[in-house]
Amino acid sequence: SHQGSTTMSERQKPNILITGTPGTGKTSTSAEVAQRTGFKHINVGELVKERSLHSGWDEEFQCFILDEDKVCDELEDMLADGGCIVDHHGCDFFPERWFDLVIVLQTDNTVLYDRLQKRGYTDKKIQENVECEIMMVVWEEANESYKPEIVQRRMSNTVEEMEQTVEDLVRWIQTNA
Repeated sequence: SHQGSTTMSERQKPNILITGTPGTGKTSTSAEVAQRTGFKHINVGELVKERSLHSGWDEEFQCFILDEDKVCDELEDMLADGGCIVDHHGCDFFPERWFDLVIVLQTDNTVLYDRLQKRGYTDKKIQENVECEIMMVVWEEANESYKPEIVQRRMSNTVEEMEQTVEDLVRWIQTNA
């Protein structure tokens, strides 16, 4: 159902995917870049809740069960013209052609643990996510799903590191938009 392929050359502006384990700073980074460039920030988790793009609630993991087809159908038109920053902790189900740059944010386990604890995550959910980060699950996913030359990994432990990532992305957009 996702056949209409728009390549970078047909898009007016590039699309960026910012991905990483929950707690690595995707939403803060995305929002800041969007604010400074006029790009549209799409938080997939929020979109799923707002537009019911899920198939119910997962008690065990305390989250909505994402309906990947619904999410892709919803995003297809939004991303067609480019100028979007998509923020999501998963990246393997989006069509490869949607993105011109994929940023994987990574965070040290102790920093991540503290951030997730502040969010009120259950111990089980914190453990899951910290393990996911240790195993570099999202980094692997990104490299299997997109051309390696468009995938970059950025550390996101400190405000300084996050600001540097924002600076670099703003510059990249100015060069490529």
